[in-house]
Amino acid sequence: MSDGSRILEEMNDRSREVFRRVVEGYLSTGEPVGSRTLTRTLSQKVSAATVRNVMQDLEYLGLLDSPHVSAGRIPTQQGLRMFVDGLLEVDELAMEDRAALDQTLGDNASDVSNLLDRVGSALSGVTHGASLVLTPKHEAPIRHIEFVSLAQDRALVVLVFADGHVENRIFTPPPGQTPSSMREAANFLNALIEGRTLSELRSEFTKEIKKRRQEIDSLSQELVESGLAIWSDDAADSARLIVRGRSNLLGEQGAEEDLERIRVLFDDLERKRDIAEFLELTETGDGVRIFIGSENKLFSLSGSSLVVSPYMNADRKIIGAVGVIGPTRLNYGRIVPIVDYTAQLVGKLISDRS
Repeated sequence: MSDGSRILEEMNDRSREVFRRVVEGYLSTGEPVGSRTLTRTLSQKVSAATVRNVMQDLEYLGLLDSPHVSAGRIPTQQGLRMFVDGLLEVDELAMEDRAALDQTLGDNASDVSNLLDRVGSALSGVTHGASLVLTPKHEAPIRHIEFVSLAQDRALVVLVFADGHVENRIFTPPPGQTPSSMREAANFLNALIEGRTLSELRSEFTKEIKKRRQEIDSLSQELVESGLAIWSDDAADSARLIVRGRSNLLGEQGAEEDLERIRVLFDDLERKRDIAEFLELTETGDGVRIFIGSENKLFSLSGSSLVVSPYMNADRKIIGAVGVIGPTRLNYGRIVPIVDYTAQLVGKLISDRS
């Protein structure tokens, strides 16, 4: 049993209700909740002095905090975590939210990248927050590889995938390459493909080059290594982070410290710090996960919250993630079903395409 669950079980009904009312009030308004406000909403009629005593006890437990000299309290990060794990009531997905997502994503996009761009816009529009979409790296088996000379110091490597997807990137080939060495390099790689994905081809290449050194001259070998390196060195391993709705985070922020927090958050996103951890964070389960403040290293400096869910392909393999970020006082009860539905919708759309 976690510490939060144990504390909840040990609370009496009055303490649990006071705690829940403080958190719900804070999530709704962003303001500290005072004892006088609580006395008007509690199911049991108690004095403001009694409520203040309960709030002091909750503060002693590390669940509430007093941001100012006033008697108002807000939940701590530990308190929010305990609320999310033990007391959060998740709403049903509202029909208007479902309709907005279905309408935005229902039309056929020209490609998966365009589809996921629209997912981000739809999610931020529905939640009035900032959305994150981690796109999958392309891991379909490769059908064909070709090297094309563009100039003395420029060449193009073309990858044709089994699903019809085509990628091409420009790189600097080794000096002295010839049409013959380019054909030899392509033939060598195409002989290795045999339905392998790019990541599988990279690991196989090193082993094969040692065994078949006589079959490829040094110039062709350098060309192969140069051509594959542009994928090996690619940031985030060809995954892409789409961020939409950043202006939503600034809409209601007035305090200077809040603006600074948002600026730090944007800096984190621009640098794509620890983006690879998105999938690692979600791979422990199919459902929605909530990370509050420093629980997620990506947003530890800005103290933001992340509600994230993985999406899967037709083989039930996790290939990406969608989420919503914002201040810790997110409306978790509403956001959770929206993120969950969006992830399921994206997974279905991608599975249908494949």
